[in-house]
Amino acid sequence: MTDLAIQIHEPNRRLDAIDRKILTVLQEDASLSVAEIGDRVGLSSTPCWKRIQRLEADGVILRRVALVDQNKIGLGITVFVSVESADHSEAWLRKFADAVSAMPEVMEFYRMAGDVDYMLRVVVADMQSYDVFYKKLIGAVPLKNVTSRFAMEKIKSVTALPVPAA
Repeated sequence: MTDLAIQIHEPNRRLDAIDRKILTVLQEDASLSVAEIGDRVGLSSTPCWKRIQRLEADGVILRRVALVDQNKIGLGITVFVSVESADHSEAWLRKFADAVSAMPEVMEFYRMAGDVDYMLRVVVADMQSYDVFYKKLIGAVPLKNVTSRFAMEKIKSVTALPVPAA
């Protein structure tokens, strides 16, 4: 972005360099104390805490979570599922979105441009678990085509967004 600061939902509210540093630090380790975050970004605790609260209130920080190793909890298979639909009505999409959103195996769900209508990232324990998921998916609403691609190896996976510089 060429603008000096990223404009967020309030027309006059922008992210400055310190806000960006706070976001970077929190994405690396949200368990740090406010004092530790402040030290890393050059603020004392109170102004740092106020900025974090504002970033949360503005919806820039959505929530703070713990990242779990899927393999260590028995979810060793990642599947990318491409879905094509013959029906593109709003009613169909609402029913499909509600059904897919209720499936805990679905980690990400996107409406796509191009030859595929929807893309899902699904995690399951094993092939039998995927078959159960697949049957639940195709039973939810009429689908034109479903293609499953099984990940062989995770080469890169990050959760931290690259916070754009001013």
